Amino acid sequence: MTSTMRGQAVSFFAAAFIFVIPSVAFPQVPKADDIAACNLEAQRAVRAGTGSAESALPNTKDQSRAAQAREAGKGDGAKSDDPQLAGMDPEGAKDAAYQAAYRICMRKAGF
Repeated sequence: MTSTMRGQAVSFFAAAFIFVIPSVAFPQVPKADDIAACNLEAQRAVRAGTGSAESALPNTKDQSRAAQAREAGKGDGAKSDDPQLAGMDPEGAKDAAYQAAYRICMRKAGF
């Protein structure tokens, strides 16, 4: 390998490192518009009911988080370790179907 080729290879890998690592190390954070859109989509999905194509099926974690939110009552918002639930409406957090629809919306938005 010549020194020119070696220099090009080093430059390529350095550039790849500079552009790839920050996107992996710092995940995207949903903006207010993303949160509002997903809350609206989740409301529509819940209104449509479980028989519609828009409805999302809640998983066991959705059921558990919804039960915890109902027990907690009115707090300062929905808190979750799941980043796809960031910014979810506190009242919607009490409904497992709402949580499922919100989570799917956030996933579609890239979060």
